[in-house]
Parts: sequence; structure tokens; C-alpha cells
Amino acid sequence: MSEAVSAPGALVPGQTIGILGGGQLGRMLAIAAARLGLRVHTFDPDPGCPAADVSKRLTVARFDDVAAMERFADSVDAITFEWESVPTGALRALQDTPPIRPPAEAVCVLQDRLSEKRFLEGLGLRVAPFEPLDTPDALERALERIGMPAIVKTRHAGYDGKGQVRVTRPDDLGAARALVARQPCVLEGFVRFEREVSVIAARSTDGTRTTYEPGENVHRDGILHTTHVPARLSSAQRDEAVAIAERILTGLDYVGVLGVELFVTPGGLLVNEVAPRVHNSGHWTEAGCQVDQFEQHIRAVAGWPLGPTTRHADVTMENLIGHEVERWSLHLGNPAASLRLYGKSTILPGRKMGHVNRIDRRSAP
Repeated sequence: MSEAVSAPGALVPGQTIGILGGGQLGRMLAIAAARLGLRVHTFDPDPGCPAADVSKRLTVARFDDVAAMERFADSVDAITFEWESVPTGALRALQDTPPIRPPAEAVCVLQDRLSEKRFLEGLGLRVAPFEPLDTPDALERALERIGMPAIVKTRHAGYDGKGQVRVTRPDDLGAARALVARQPCVLEGFVRFEREVSVIAARSTDGTRTTYEPGENVHRDGILHTTHVPARLSSAQRDEAVAIAERILTGLDYVGVLGVELFVTPGGLLVNEVAPRVHNSGHWTEAGCQVDQFEQHIRAVAGWPLGPTTRHADVTMENLIGHEVERWSLHLGNPAASLRLYGKSTILPGRKMGHVNRIDRRSAP
């Protein structure tokens, strides 16, 4: 190996990264690792998970199976995540041997919406007004402080609009109370925003930080539909978005790639949420950058130098959701498009089945 990757604890080709979670993000991470000569051992409850096709090894077990998790840890040289909702007890049982990147404590902070918001406020960042909801009876008191409209979100495991109830009128209280009765939640005030953008950022084991250009997101039925770069931001807003992401990376002592979702408001940028993993809104980097988010994450986990993030084209990423994937072959005729299919055997409404990146315009040399 060259001196550039001879840092203490750096992996070398032929060693194994363990990935907790075998969904489409794990699949793309495994492919990126293979390109760099690294092997992947995936841990997932589903023997037919998307990453199974491209992993050297697969452990099929529940995420709360501590004994299986410990055996998995013994078989790999570093551990990372494609899914942040791994039970905290299992995470802490690993005890950082082998190295866990990002750190388990960072994942624990960000997998809980309440601790995430308190952490972000502690960094001096703007977030939506919020109140914890531990019991259904707390809902009315929280609404008195936050007001309507508002949204109840589960503290754990909600994504793509799941685990949420909008409260816009008294008739919505029944469904909101039922959600809180099932598990702890937070109440968030509605934010009037012009658009949503996201920043994909990375930090290496030596503290080096790098960010990709912000992308502009459009959602449909609560699920990300498209991300376009460049986002419609002023240079000052772009600088602010990057600074926010870098502050979060440093505050968590993070290693790896994370995604930061931001609302553009008249009063400035507001953090919606932070994902401690590669992110759907970063898929555009596959077509727009020399080193995409998946390789960047593998580099960081391996203890290698981060790659360049300069954008060389305008790109639109479009998710193929549910039966939209049945039109996959149409994208093959577009010379500006690159198709990614996730290998999922069952098509379900709202399920992400693949994505396509379209180069809209190449940047000037």
C-alpha cells in the first residue's frame, strides 16, 4: 500500500467490511467496496435482501440478536451501517471491536428524533419547534405550546412518511393519540419553507471533512421523487448549508458519509433531519462526481483518504417507486441516463425499486 493509506488501522484490499443492513444502500455500498478490492459481510434478517447478491458473506439474523451480532463482529475488520435503526443494546454490545464507523454513539443520537433535535439545538442550529410525547395525554399540552398545524412523528424508525400523523384539525387527534400510545413520539410544528435541499458530507478518521454540492429535493406522497443538482440556492445559502453539515460531522466525531436535510426558509436554513449513512438524495453523485457517496463512505470506513467531490455535470436523480420500475427498459434508450435496479423481487406501492440518474448538462471544463 502507498503511504497515503498507511494510517494506523487502515484496511487493505482483501479485508472485510461488515455492513449492518442489506437494503439497496447496502447493495450499492457492497458494489463500491468490491471496486476497491474490499470484501463485504452483510447482516440482515432477510435472506433475500438486495445486498445478498453482491456480498461475499451474509448473516441472516435479527438485529436484536446480540450473540449473532458478536459472531458477525468477530468475522470482519470494520463495521458500518446502511440502516440506522439497529437497537442500541446491540450496538453497545459490539464495544468498538472491530472499529465501528460511524461511531455507535453518533448513530444512537441520530436514530432518536428527540435526541437528534436536542443535539442540533446544542450546536446552535435551527430546527422546527418540537415537544416530546411519551404518553397520549401529553399531546394536548404539547399542541397548546406548538399549535396547529403540526405533525406527530415516532422517535424511532420512521422514514418515507411512515410513522407520522398530521394534526391540522381536532378530528386528527384520535389517530395521533393512537400513534403515541404505541411508541414514544415527538410533536413538530409545521415549517413554512420554500424548498428542501440536502447536503451529503463525509469525514475521515483523521478529521478531514468534505461535502458534495447541495441537491434540491422534490417529494411525492411523502417519498423522495427527485433530487436535482445544482439546487436553487444563493452562494451564501450554499455556504451556510455546507457549514451546517461540517458542524454536525465535527460535533458527532463522525466517520463516514451522512445526509443532512434542510428547509430553505426566509429566516435561513433549518435542519429537518440527519441520516447517519449514505442517503437517497446523494445517488446523483454516481453520475455527477468522480467519487460517488458510496465509494466515499467505504474510503472513510476503511481509513483511506477521501476522494474529490467536485461536480462535473448537472444531474437529476429520479426514484423508481412501485410499478414505475416496470418501465425500466425505457431508460436504456436515453444516452444521458444511467439505470440502477435494486433486485427486489416484489413490487409494492411506495417501495423504492431502483433509480435513474440523468445528466442534464455537462459542466464547462
